[in-house]
Order: sequence, then C-alpha cells, then structure tokens
Amino acid sequence: MLDINGGELLILVLVAIVVIGPERMPEYAKQLRSLVVRGRDMLQDGKNTLKKEVGEEVDWSQLDPRQYDPRRIVREALNEPTPPTRAASVRRLTEAPPGQAPFDAEAT
Repeated sequence: MLDINGGELLILVLVAIVVIGPERMPEYAKQLRSLVVRGRDMLQDGKNTLKKEVGEEVDWSQLDPRQYDPRRIVREALNEPTPPTRAASVRRLTEAPPGQAPFDAEAT
C-alpha cells in the first residue's frame, strides 16, 4: 500500500522528531494513538454490524471477485463437453432391418 521499507520509515521518524521537536512529541504521539484506536474501533463495529445483518453462514468464497476472471470463464465454457446430438435419430439409422438401407424420416 505505502511501499515503505524499514530504512525509509526510520528516516521519516527521525525527520518527524526534528521537525516536531521533543517538547511536542508526546502530544502528537497521544493524538496518533487515539486515531489508531478510533480506526480499530470503527473497523470492529463494521465487522459486528456485518455479522449481525448478514449472519455467520455466509460463504465468502462465492463472493470473491477473483473468481470472475473472464479468461477462466471462457476456458471453462470451451472445455465443457457438448450436449448429445439427436441420439434417437442415430439409433433409428442403426436399427434398420438387414438388407435395407437406413432411412431417416425426419430428413425428408
């Protein structure tokens, strides 16, 4: 999300200490803590509301948007076996009496 590694984070903290100053640092640390706690509480309230309204028996794997990959859908559709085509007429052609040519009444 932010793509900040440990070294960059350390530099940002040092710059913040220099800019803010040691006398105002505890006040800003308390504000940051309260902001993080408020965000965590809002997230927990949202989760509880969702569980209350939707319930526990939701299958979240069905709602995963990654399953709707168009390439996968087309690939699955093309790999499906084709439905049987007029098996009854094929049976009629093979059940002709011996010595006679097969005749399909639906073809004429």
